Amino acid sequence: MVSIGAVVRRIRAYGGQFLLLAALTLVATLVISGVPRIVNAYAEQGLRAHLGAVPAQQRDVTYSTGPLLAKSDGYSPVAARQRDLATLEAEMPPVVRGLVEQRWFTAETAASRLSGPDLAAKNLLVHLGLRTVSGIETAGTLVEGRWPADAAEDQPVQVALAVDVARKLNLRLGSRLTVAPPETPEPPPPLRVAVVGLFQPRDAADGFWDGLPPLLRAVEPVGDGEPFIAVGVVDGAVLNRQAADGWTMSFSWRYRTGAEGIDVRELDQVIDGLQQLTREAEGRNFLQGLDIPLREFAAEVDSARTVLGVIAAGVLGTLAGLVVLAAGLLVRRRRSEFTLLRARGGAATTSAGRSLTEALLVVPPAGALGWLVGGLAPGAPGETLWSAVAATVLVALALPVATLAASRGGAGRRDLIRSRPSARRLTVEAGLLVLAGLAVVLLRRRGLTPGEVDPLLVSVPVLLAVAAAVVAMRLYPWPLRLVSRLAARARGSVAFLGTARAGRSVVAVPLVVVVLAIATAAFCAVTAAGIEASRDRAASRVVPADALILGDRIAPDTGAELERLPGVRAASPVLHEAGQRLAKDAIGTETRLGGVTVLMVDGPALARIVRESDVDVTVPAALLAPAGRGGPLPAVVSPTVAAELADAGLDSSAFVSAQGQRYEFRVAGQAESFPLLRADSSRFVVLPWQSLPRRDYAAVPTGFLVAGDDLDGEALRRAGDAGQSRFQTGGAVTGRERPRGVELLTFADTRRQVGEGGANGVLAFGFTAGAAGGTALGLLAIAFTVLAGARERGQVLSRLRTLGLSRRQWRGLLLVELAPLVGVSVVTGALVGTVLPLLLTPVLGLSAFTDGVEVRVAFEPGLAAAVVALGALALGFAVAVEALNNRRMRLGEVLRLGEEN
Repeated sequence: MVSIGAVVRRIRAYGGQFLLLAALTLVATLVISGVPRIVNAYAEQGLRAHLGAVPAQQRDVTYSTGPLLAKSDGYSPVAARQRDLATLEAEMPPVVRGLVEQRWFTAETAASRLSGPDLAAKNLLVHLGLRTVSGIETAGTLVEGRWPADAAEDQPVQVALAVDVARKLNLRLGSRLTVAPPETPEPPPPLRVAVVGLFQPRDAADGFWDGLPPLLRAVEPVGDGEPFIAVGVVDGAVLNRQAADGWTMSFSWRYRTGAEGIDVRELDQVIDGLQQLTREAEGRNFLQGLDIPLREFAAEVDSARTVLGVIAAGVLGTLAGLVVLAAGLLVRRRRSEFTLLRARGGAATTSAGRSLTEALLVVPPAGALGWLVGGLAPGAPGETLWSAVAATVLVALALPVATLAASRGGAGRRDLIRSRPSARRLTVEAGLLVLAGLAVVLLRRRGLTPGEVDPLLVSVPVLLAVAAAVVAMRLYPWPLRLVSRLAARARGSVAFLGTARAGRSVVAVPLVVVVLAIATAAFCAVTAAGIEASRDRAASRVVPADALILGDRIAPDTGAELERLPGVRAASPVLHEAGQRLAKDAIGTETRLGGVTVLMVDGPALARIVRESDVDVTVPAALLAPAGRGGPLPAVVSPTVAAELADAGLDSSAFVSAQGQRYEFRVAGQAESFPLLRADSSRFVVLPWQSLPRRDYAAVPTGFLVAGDDLDGEALRRAGDAGQSRFQTGGAVTGRERPRGVELLTFADTRRQVGEGGANGVLAFGFTAGAAGGTALGLLAIAFTVLAGARERGQVLSRLRTLGLSRRQWRGLLLVELAPLVGVSVVTGALVGTVLPLLLTPVLGLSAFTDGVEVRVAFEPGLAAAVVALGALALGFAVAVEALNNRRMRLGEVLRLGEEN
């Protein structure tokens, strides 16, 4: 029968080792329990920010009908349809119904010709629709008059208009108007209306006002002879009478969803629910745009979870290796105890049973504590209970398994430099190398399923780290032997003894753990740096300068005005026009090729802007051609356009229009993309502004690139607005209305937008936690590596101290002996961590975090400095652990106790 008291006494006797095993268990279950919660919290925060950046109308789920002839036949069609507002919501899938925050019902007539004296006074052509909408008395405030009510049949219909609509249409309180009936086979009589109220919104941003056509403004005519479109508010009873008279009506039921009710773990269910609503609209028109931002965010979360899977594999693999090292260290310290048990007739399982009993008293409580502490983390929990239980069971089994392995292992010497590995071990190591290579090849060929934890993906980092550690373990003794031979010929014994012992060290498992930990940290650092560089390229694609001013047409002298502003070093014009046709000659003979986007840039000025702004943009040599050359303009075109022009025989001479002028160009270069153009633009022609021929109507900039420091955004915007106004008012024909203000984009703001929102918080957390955790676990693994050989080193140092080795020489010997091991571990881990992004980036889908720009991982000079710093830190940490351990062991006692200790 097992004595609990005896078990507790044994645990107290080896309290440090059991405490370490318990701490590793606690950390493992803490990671398994807490990290998913934190990830979900960051994901929910990112989802709210992502949906908050989406226009509110895109979050609407709207049912509607076309114009219907809704005869009343003694009942109220408006009231009957309004009851469907609750019915439709109740029929929604629960995951969608839970998102609804606001709901509105509207009934309205189609916009018909409106006439009246006030309109005729301004010669206005207006079509008016009549709408009833519940809750307008709460959402709006009366400025004049009253809200419309049902009037007698012989009286005009009472209507209320928004203040801005009335002002735009020259209407006022008391205006008398006539609405023409719709064109039907049996048209109803015209409708007399009177304006009885003018209102304005309490909050113009309230979703109540987002219906179409809008209530708060009149829609401008889209062309000559087209009418203004306006909507007036009437009482519901009026529409019932109009339905009885034969007026057609349309109905809509609009539901606004919010981000607060979305559980990030149910994104797929929400998207499926929205698709279900689309399929089950039952004769109604159905419109929703919520699934688009949800799909975008889901793609980012899936990519982030895939990256987190790689990081988690490295961290948990390192923790598993540390558990094995801790169990082995504990068994090694108790080898004499287990040997005595065997000598007294105990079986091998007796020692293992004793170890299992001790582990069951230490590991499960630590695992439970880690699980509970992890549960305190913010965020929704993940389905990780059984994973934590499995981890706890495996840690508990590690100690008895290590005990069994130690009881069956030989006691021969392992520090002989000529010792050769067994054929079985060589076979296993070769199999690991082959397996790692096959895993990488299969992963690259097969790809990944987004959002799923792929076992192959999770195994690749661990397999590569193990394979690299095996190669390093087999290779690094050879140069040490050469150094040891050279050191034997030099004066002094420190270098010779240190390199000789370093070459004899057997550190298979500790080396693998260190390499895996450092590889995880390096993978996080390298991938994060690659993503940041790609985000810089994404921002420079939109704004290849410090600032970009965009407008309709801006006076050319605005560039000089901009350069006189404080902080501005250079300004360059750009012209952007989409949908232009290619022609064969100057008179515009059609090529029957598709339309293109025309971009004009001043090549030398753009090169200077790029250089001054320090953005990652290369200006093609074709655009740097000097001015004054005759012939076709050298152009940079997209590969699609280049192929079409070559097939048509027009690659040496073709024409394209810009602002009504045709320019002859030739294909001088090709580019997959170009700054200032959309990322998905596959049809474009870029012309050098400085080489444009003289024309009666010179090209007018539609924007300006600006380079400078501490730019004043308001001053840039004012200069752009002034330039736009000068162009509109400076010609023979001037515009009637003030132009829309220019748009100002800065590189800093664009770069921040690319790196914020969405699932970027999840990714940033993963990289930070992975880098910090990998580094910390790597240092802990180095401590295990040092402690694994501490007893043997202690014996050697005791003998050498007895023979006269000074304290300074002793420290030097420690440095020489530990430096190769630590250096090889850190450098191998850093190399594996650098190679992993190169192998895995194509399948991780990281472009979701870089605005579609491909993530390219390149060597960073800072990585080499970080590796050197980490190596120095690790070596100092190893020497400190060794010194502390030697002081605790008392080297004199090591000699006295004998070789077996």
